[in-house]
Amino acid sequence: MGIEKIETAGLADIPALDTLVNSAYRGESSKKGWTTEADLLGGQRTDAATLQKMMEEPGAAILKYTDESGLIAGCVYLKEKAGQLYLGMLTVSPELQAKGIGRKLLGAAEGYAKEKGLQAITMTVISVREELIAWYERNGYYKTGATEPFPVDPKFGLPKQALHFIVMEKQLPL
Repeated sequence: MGIEKIETAGLADIPALDTLVNSAYRGESSKKGWTTEADLLGGQRTDAATLQKMMEEPGAAILKYTDESGLIAGCVYLKEKAGQLYLGMLTVSPELQAKGIGRKLLGAAEGYAKEKGLQAITMTVISVREELIAWYERNGYYKTGATEPFPVDPKFGLPKQALHFIVMEKQLPL
């Protein structure tokens, strides 16, 4: 029996991450969890080339959550940006959602930010994802009032309605 752990993902993890992220955000499999975007977006959420590019960006990392069996069951993308840590692509396998894995990944992201001497974490969330926004608020994030346009890029998904992002942030203690 293994042990659950959170660590930096490597290039060898890309196939598993690609499957995980797409299964959690898009298609029928995503509807098993509460974080699905399948009703908002069609197409894929990411691909192997995009994940590799994300991993290779300066100041960026993807943390992976590995369960007791060695399966990658969650991940989060982190990137140092303008003195803050940007958090994106927080993903938990649809079958394992609501078991605390997302909260563990948020905690790992906060630890990562503190190690880097960063005092805030920012993220963008699709504005109509009210349940998800409420979950982030329960975890100490707040709406900044800023918004960003949704990308017009089939590699990120095909919107089924007009979408935009809200910016959320959490200040970290020194």
